[in-house]
Amino acid sequence: MSTREAAQMLGVALRTVQLWVESGVLPAWKTAGGHRRIARAAVLALAAERRGAVAGPARDTLEMLVVEDEPDLLNLYAMVIEGWDLPIHVRLAKDGFDGLMQIGQQRPDLLITDLMMPGMDGFHMLRSLLASEQALSAEHIVVITALSPVELADRGTLPPGVRCLTKPVPFAELEKLARARIAELGIVRLDSAAIPL
Repeated sequence: MSTREAAQMLGVALRTVQLWVESGVLPAWKTAGGHRRIARAAVLALAAERRGAVAGPARDTLEMLVVEDEPDLLNLYAMVIEGWDLPIHVRLAKDGFDGLMQIGQQRPDLLITDLMMPGMDGFHMLRSLLASEQALSAEHIVVITALSPVELADRGTLPPGVRCLTKPVPFAELEKLARARIAELGIVRLDSAAIPL
């Protein structure tokens, strides 16, 4: 089947299927004319896997994705968030392309992203994400940037609803946002009855 047919069957954007093929999530081959073809069985298997993830047991963790190109800062995010002692599963992405790939595989409850990254930057990633069928609600996206308001305006505005915080990373503010999102989703940790707000 074509990538367009696979996208329709999976209920995702065509670009998401293309990224899955490029990264090996969906095995594919090219026809003599250069068009990608995907085995129907592979698409059905991925659809079943995605349905299982959606219809799985009650959730007990917040899915958070952090997109940042600086390895030391990514490690700092992981260490600080782990220290919050909240039911959060953190995934890390090194650039916008990696971020979109991970969002395609599992949509996060909260996305934290830098803007200035090599390859696909945060601006491009957000435009691609918010234009896709996998779109997150803008209020669940947090941009962390060193850009001044003037520099930010020169490079383009952020989509409405996206929260913008400045570096150095305001971890206390991020913790408040994570706690609010946990409460909004009704996530309860298995080892405790409630998460203090």
